[in-house]
This record gives sequence, C-alpha cells and structure tokens, in this order.
Amino acid sequence: MTLRRLAFSLALLLALAVAATLWRVQMREAQALALHPPSGQFLTVNGLRVHYAVAGSGPDLVLIHGASGSLRDFTFALMPRLAKTHRVIAFDRPGLGHSDPLPDGEISLAAQARHLRAAASQLGADHPVVVGQSYGGAVALAWALETPPAALVLIGAPSLPWPGTLDPWYGVNEHALARALLMPLAAAWVPDAYVRRAITAVFAPAPVPDGYADHLGPGLTIRRLALGINVAQVNALRAQLVQMEPLYPGLTLPVELIHGDADTIVPLHIHSAPLAQRLPNARLTVIPGAGHMPHHTHPQAVLDAVARATLR
Repeated sequence: MTLRRLAFSLALLLALAVAATLWRVQMREAQALALHPPSGQFLTVNGLRVHYAVAGSGPDLVLIHGASGSLRDFTFALMPRLAKTHRVIAFDRPGLGHSDPLPDGEISLAAQARHLRAAASQLGADHPVVVGQSYGGAVALAWALETPPAALVLIGAPSLPWPGTLDPWYGVNEHALARALLMPLAAAWVPDAYVRRAITAVFAPAPVPDGYADHLGPGLTIRRLALGINVAQVNALRAQLVQMEPLYPGLTLPVELIHGDADTIVPLHIHSAPLAQRLPNARLTVIPGAGHMPHHTHPQAVLDAVARATLR
C-alpha cells in the first residue's frame, strides 16, 4: 500500500509539473507575441508565410539575421541607415521571428537560402546584394553557391569547419527526442535575465546598446518553436560547412568580409581570415577590438562595405 501511495503521489506531482509547465509556456509565448507582434509584412512562398520588412529606395539589399534572432536585430538601428541609399529587405529566417518553419523539419542552409531567394524575387529583388550576419552569413554563402547574387557582405559569419565542439546546450539537444522534452522546459522556466546575459555575451567586449534587448524581444527567442529550430540549425551547421568549403574558390562574385578581431563566438582566424584567401574576389575588413556584433558597434564599417559591394 505504501508503494502504491508513493507511486500515486509521484504521478500526481509529475502531472502537476507538466500542467504548470504547459500553462507557463502558453502564457509566456502569448505575452511575447503581444509585446513584439509582427513589425513588417507577410508574403507566401510555397504556402508558407515569410515575415519581412522593407524600407528605402535604390539598389536592392537583402539582410539575413543570425542564430536566435529575427529581422528586429536589423530594424533596431542598421536598416534605417542603409535605407538612405538602398531598398532594404530584411527577412525572418524560416521558423524564427514570425516566419513559418520549412516543412518536414528541413533546416539546411541551402533550403533556407532557396526559400528567402524566392521571397526576395516576389518583391522584385532578383539580383540583390545579400548581407548576412553570423549564421545568416552562412545562409548567404549557400545562396551564392546555388544562384550568385550581385555581391555578398558577410558580418562575423561562420564559413569554415571549426575545431572542438559547440556549447553543451547544443550537444544535449542534438537529437529530436531531447529537443521535444527540453524545449518546453526551457521555454517555460528560463528567465528573461538569462537571455539578457546571453545578449551581453554576444556583444562583448562592447556594451549592449541602450534599448536593444527590449527591441529584439527576449521572449521571442525562447518560444518552443524558435528554440527547437535554432538548436537544430546550429547543430547541423558544421557538417554543411564541410560540404561547402571545397566550392568556395568558384565564388567569383564580389565578397566583403567584416570581422572583429575580438570575436570569440565566430573567431576571425578560423573563419573570415582564411576564407578571404580562398575567395578570388574578396576583401576583408578587420575591426580591432570588435566582437561579434560590429553592425551595431561599428556600423560605418558595414555601411562602407555595402557601398563597396554595390559599386563592385
């Protein structure tokens, strides 16, 4: 009888914990969407919604954001400056921000690039300059390998296989079953303060600009769907770069590489520095003391690179 009571008590506690987790997830996700609703517009590609923002006039410029992000990273400050000289289109990548995920769990760089290229084409941007920051730079490279745009501007972008392993968070969630179990827990109980500390680490050694975290929306980044897709994308990145690396010498389009020499997330010496030697038409701009977010900390370097890419 004691064992039965114990088993019943444990089952009851588990049921209450599951119910509390699901309630809190739904509450937090609803709050995140209420605080940060779609700020742009939607178009449909193969039946899937793609969220985008557009501003300015002039040569077409497409912006692709990094991991755990959304187009709000660009609309905070960079996009209005670029819109003075270009028609700027920023997308939420599939499954992040307010864009629908690709079907059947597809998360490859090539599939994302193909999807965003189709979205850009609907907007009349058939041959844009493509700007990719961090993971978005890898998507931009995949875009160029399949259908070269006018030029690339890569900001702190991973481009080559790296030694070692990823953060333990990604290793734990490498398999779909683990993600199915852990994503609701993370979405329910990870505090906003943790996300803000992660943003601080991404900007280091520079401070986070005032108002940036609130504009980006920490709640958007810890929704179940966004968490799961981001983890799957990052876990699959290295293997895809291994396959892409031998193809880089065939990229003859103009490529502007912007990288901070204090970037510890995507180190310069592993990625942009050797990549610049492998691309026949690349120009590398190294920003001393800059970390992983030079489009915020050193925006003029990015504006200058975009201007050069447009002219080239």
